Amino acid sequence: MNLVSIRIITAYIENLVPFYEQITGVQAIQYTPDFAELKTSAGTLAIGSTRTLQFFGGETVAQPAENRSAIIEFRVDDVEKEFERLKDFLSSYTVQEPTVMPWGNQSLLFRDPDGNLVNFFTPVTKEAMEKFNSKKD
Repeated sequence: MNLVSIRIITAYIENLVPFYEQITGVQAIQYTPDFAELKTSAGTLAIGSTRTLQFFGGETVAQPAENRSAIIEFRVDDVEKEFERLKDFLSSYTVQEPTVMPWGNQSLLFRDPDGNLVNFFTPVTKEAMEKFNSKKD
């Protein structure tokens, strides 16, 4: 079994898609006005408007801008470089500037316009690098 994608449901797809395009540098594929995907080598971040909920049983299935338990994580080559690139853009969204975590990743934590937590990280300790280098991307 493989995790293929994470989908964010939003009431403001016109804000969220360009935000993720800016931070990732990945051009979204906008299949419809209500659904887009940003594809990376490891997986896909899908973004759907609240109007897509009708296909899953109605608007009570998911609530936009209500996430308080998941962090959307992107492994990047150099967290410091990404922070410098995005510092102005993320100024009102930044939760934690680049910091080395106890598990060996340097992490930049910020929120997207819907309030979802996003983490850009780079393994920096020997153990963390070995952990990620042993996995297929």
